[in-house]
Amino acid sequence: MRPLEQELKRCLQEADRYRLLAEQSTDMISRHTPTPEWTFIDVNPAIERVLGYRPEEIIGTPGYDLFHPDDADNLKKRAESVRYRRGMYTNVYRFQHRDGHYIWLETTSRTIRDEDGTPQEIICVSRDVTERELAQQATRRLARVVEASSDMILFCNHRSLQLTYMNETAYRTLGAERENLAVFYLNQLFPQEILHTLVEPALQHAALYGTWYGSIPLYPAGNPGRVAEIREVIAHRNRAENMQVEYYSIIARDITLKRQAEEKAKRQQLEMAHMSRVLSVGEMATELAHELNQPLATIINYCNGTFRRLDDGQITEVSQVTRAMELISTQARRASEIIKRMRHFVRRTEFQRVAFPINETCVEVTRFLNQEAIDHDIRFEFELDESNPVIEADRLQIEQVLLNLIRNAIEAYGECQLHPRPVKICTRIEGRRLLVTVADRGPGISEAQQATLFEPFSTSKENGLGMGLSISHTIIESHSGRLWVESDHEQGTRFHFQLPLKGQV
Repeated sequence: MRPLEQELKRCLQEADRYRLLAEQSTDMISRHTPTPEWTFIDVNPAIERVLGYRPEEIIGTPGYDLFHPDDADNLKKRAESVRYRRGMYTNVYRFQHRDGHYIWLETTSRTIRDEDGTPQEIICVSRDVTERELAQQATRRLARVVEASSDMILFCNHRSLQLTYMNETAYRTLGAERENLAVFYLNQLFPQEILHTLVEPALQHAALYGTWYGSIPLYPAGNPGRVAEIREVIAHRNRAENMQVEYYSIIARDITLKRQAEEKAKRQQLEMAHMSRVLSVGEMATELAHELNQPLATIINYCNGTFRRLDDGQITEVSQVTRAMELISTQARRASEIIKRMRHFVRRTEFQRVAFPINETCVEVTRFLNQEAIDHDIRFEFELDESNPVIEADRLQIEQVLLNLIRNAIEAYGECQLHPRPVKICTRIEGRRLLVTVADRGPGISEAQQATLFEPFSTSKENGLGMGLSISHTIIESHSGRLWVESDHEQGTRFHFQLPLKGQV
């Protein structure tokens, strides 16, 4: 065989191998005219899997007509989706499927030219990247959501605890600027104590169980006056390799406005509670005046009696006055205690959580109501837990709740003919909580009254404001407790409230 024939045969064999390779390829390989219509000249069988056409159906069809209108001129406009390298263009665009919908294609193309540089045809290799593009779109949408979120979102490296990403809200809350290239680490955001006792255990929990939920305070040093808290930590693992934690997502929230609103509400609550105490003392003015009048009258009687005995010469030695002075001193202390209790009760104070025994407080409040109890023939009965439970709360506010409930029990008897009139006060531990009950044997409360009993300005008293029970309900709830009432609607009412025991909040 002559050399020319051998070379021709070799060329034909190579052409056959290239055609076989093209026909077996899962990528769509096509040839197009260099005209603006981009007409299909030839295409391999992969087009049926990619676009749904058989090769013979698509050959001669202008490819330009199948581009999505928004992507048809990507090459001319040098859109962001187009990349050029060493004479080849790679374009990502939408192309119409035979069924009418659009799919995403990634096409690498090269223009074949003759010796004069005139374009002869365009060869393209295309693959379906719809799944990838949709995933990237979802990621971009998620990124926009993360960036626009009102929550602080931070990404933190597992080992170095370096913050590799912060959204706009995080930068704003921390008082930092995005243009500032300073590297942030978690230990820059928290004091060492909080970092070791709260933050690091939260990261460890997330590493073990995937997520952590809770509340860790964050006071940005670069933005004084702001308050934030970390609420969630998510651990992300390297699924492609060893499933080790790669980084954490930390989700936090700026709670400055919330804290300010809470402080304002707390101040308003304290003012309302103070007003309620002052009104309570005002309502008891007659009884308190009578209770003060007793020791003062006794003091006067002892003094007058002593003067008379001196005038009559019955007292010849100083020691004979000692007994009278002791009795006068006792009554003076009694009057002083009454005034002291009143001043203690009506003073304006900030919220102060202290530990105190509830049994002692129950007894103290009944002493404050001693004269009112005498005037209404009330008999206080106590059934107090023998373990002497201790709670941690604002003592003055709990005293106010007890006062409101006991006075309600006293007033419940009204025109009732029962004598004597018992008001029973019970304390009992139930699990990790304390139960306090104030019970009377009055006519009870109707279902209609119970429905609105704890609402502001709801009262059955002729001169009442209807704030006592509403304020009591608010106080107990602010102490993580619960206040409720039970009544048989005929005889007797029982008010109960529960509070956490000391150390159980």
